Amino acid sequence: MKRDYHEAGTARVRQQWGAFQRVFTSRVAYAEVHAALAMKYREGGFSALAFRTTALAFDAEWPSYDQVLVDGTTLAHVRRLVRRHFLRGYDALHLSAAIWLREQIGPTLEFWVADARLAAAAPRERLTVVNPESDRSRG
Repeated sequence: MKRDYHEAGTARVRQQWGAFQRVFTSRVAYAEVHAALAMKYREGGFSALAFRTTALAFDAEWPSYDQVLVDGTTLAHVRRLVRRHFLRGYDALHLSAAIWLREQIGPTLEFWVADARLAAAAPRERLTVVNPESDRSRG
């Protein structure tokens, strides 16, 4: 969302985007991005044309992401995470998928997140957090 809609952290995301070797995301991000774009449109943050253009641009870019499936292996930690960190459902799913992904590719994984509760939970799960709205990373 920060790449396509100007808000806090947009400049940092756009600056770093080309340096990323791969961008992983849980498949639920597709629904979350479209819901966030629709909300911005309803709240007057987008004109009708800008909303359609941004949504179509995201759809065109979506296949370039390494999409983490939502399945039994990536859901393995959800139950523990919601109890330990008081996370919302999709946030727990994203964190669980990131934990699974770290197990697959190793500790070089950076978990980019601006949500305060999720950013606080991730280091407790041994993930390196990059908050594009902040100058500090945690891990």
